Amino acid sequence: MDVLIVGAAGQLGTELRIRSQLRGYNTTAVDRSQLDISDTTSVNELVTRLKPSVIINAAAYTAVDRAETDVVTAYAVNRDGPLNLAKACANADIPLLHVSTDYVFDGHKLTPYNETDTPNPQGVYGQSKYAGEIAVATTLQKQLTLRVSWVFSATGNNFVRTILRLAKERDELKIVADQTGAPTWAGDIAEVLLTVVDRMNQNNPIPWGLYHYTGSPVTTWHAFAETICDQAFELGMLDKKPIIHPITTAEYPTVAKRPQNSMLDCTHILNELNISQANWNNGLRKVLTTWNG
Repeated sequence: MDVLIVGAAGQLGTELRIRSQLRGYNTTAVDRSQLDISDTTSVNELVTRLKPSVIINAAAYTAVDRAETDVVTAYAVNRDGPLNLAKACANADIPLLHVSTDYVFDGHKLTPYNETDTPNPQGVYGQSKYAGEIAVATTLQKQLTLRVSWVFSATGNNFVRTILRLAKERDELKIVADQTGAPTWAGDIAEVLLTVVDRMNQNNPIPWGLYHYTGSPVTTWHAFAETICDQAFELGMLDKKPIIHPITTAEYPTVAKRPQNSMLDCTHILNELNISQANWNNGLRKVLTTWNG
């Protein structure tokens, strides 16, 4: 099985590269310095040369606030790049596994979003990611798009790293407590995507299409921050735990609007692919242990 991973230097790409190689797949992993996915010619040349069995797109423009002013780049990476990959896959008759986000929803729903709910992204990041979803789905039949939320890992910039840094610097923190969602370890997302590759390798049928996958259980940013500090303190990474005050979204204004409700219903992926949600606490422990090692 020849696997091409795009966006290999990011949180998800790093986990995919390691786990794909451990599975024994012939893995090629490229980052943005090696492949500009918004460049149609570059994408076509690479796919033609490598002739992969499947492409996993972990590349994304994820700077949510910066996207509001860096619109062209956000759309180039999040819409045009996936479109180029989907076209190249269609020409080569190979599947594309693509990753999207909870930000395609406005967050007004009171219950978890499922795959049939109508997206209504509130900012450029979510709008560009939704445009990427549409580009992939309308270009390629053999595609699986996975919406995820609140991604963290041992690499890159993420909420876990930020909270740990602030907890070492300050005695008190103020964290938003009225946004609800589910943290998701990049390692678990990588396992989901590679489980699909495993099925392909075993010649098992794949029900292509759109899926939701997040960690479990649902929480808030405030509660997530408390858990991070609790675990870090237990591991000896913090001399003392900061006092973490809950605040509202209104008290912490950001350039881009965040969904109040980022909960994603993951029933579909369980029913169709027999993939269940992992407890994000376990992933958090692995990340903190990696840093503490």
